[in-house]
Amino acid sequence: MEILNGLDHASILKAKEMLLMGGVVAFPTETVYGLGADAFNPYAVAKIFEIKKRPRFDPLIVHIDKNEWLDKIALHVPKKALILIERFWPGPLTVILKKRKNIPDIVTAGLPTVGIRMPAHPVAQELIKELERPIAAPSANPFGYISPTMAEHVAEMLKDKIELILDGGKSVFGIESTIVSMKNDDVFIHRHGAISKEEISEAVGDVYDVKDKGICESPGSLPYHYSPHKPLKIINSPLEIETDNSCLLAFKSPSIRVISRYVRVLSEKGDLREAATNFFSYLIELDKKDVDLIYAEKISEKGLGRAMMERLKKASKKHRYITL
Repeated sequence: MEILNGLDHASILKAKEMLLMGGVVAFPTETVYGLGADAFNPYAVAKIFEIKKRPRFDPLIVHIDKNEWLDKIALHVPKKALILIERFWPGPLTVILKKRKNIPDIVTAGLPTVGIRMPAHPVAQELIKELERPIAAPSANPFGYISPTMAEHVAEMLKDKIELILDGGKSVFGIESTIVSMKNDDVFIHRHGAISKEEISEAVGDVYDVKDKGICESPGSLPYHYSPHKPLKIINSPLEIETDNSCLLAFKSPSIRVISRYVRVLSEKGDLREAATNFFSYLIELDKKDVDLIYAEKISEKGLGRAMMERLKKASKKHRYITL
């Protein structure tokens, strides 16, 4: 495995050649690191599922570098989708649209729709621009585990399963893109992420959460996800910690003595943006500690707090801890 400086144009060209040959490359985005393949090559995309051990019914997001790709891969772009695209692209928003036949079914898990996003990270943009083709990419981690926000995370998680990682530094947002779709004239959120529900509502009016229909329509919608190897339990306060053989992921600096052996504070002042940036990185760090349990302090479900709590709830369900 090679880790190359993604800001070096020679590294971009090497990654491009690998993708054109049907290979898979890990690359940075402003949300988390992605594991990418040529979106038009079903055999290359199949390698992503094999590397991650990802179920084939879980669709991937297609990453583009310019709006011109929309007409080439989507049948129609609703008015409210255009409003959101104009406001938040490039950026951490994925829009689900009816797909054209040139997007292979393996990318969309056989669904007639495709999630499309234009990443803001300069390395991701340059790679897609050089390739002159969209890149299909989920997060660059084993399926169901914590998403990587640094090249080192990808290397540790995937090891010799991939040949090349483009290093673009630590992800700015630290959590995945928000995923939305449109039905009639309504906007629905499939996954809360780096663009808050409040921001979307400000742009298009009322926004609704998608209710479970038994169909996996977008990444991150399965009941167990973003999970550390160790059990994770959500608590309201450090007073609820029952064992010192534990870690605590605190939202802000605790006002009381904490008995957990290791403590990581997402934001000393309780800033949601700073907390989101550190969220996955700190979870990965705590999961490596020699303890039995990770406690996670409950975060107010507003703004980016809603996205972080969505992930904590899914992580806690893996080990059947009841979330509060």
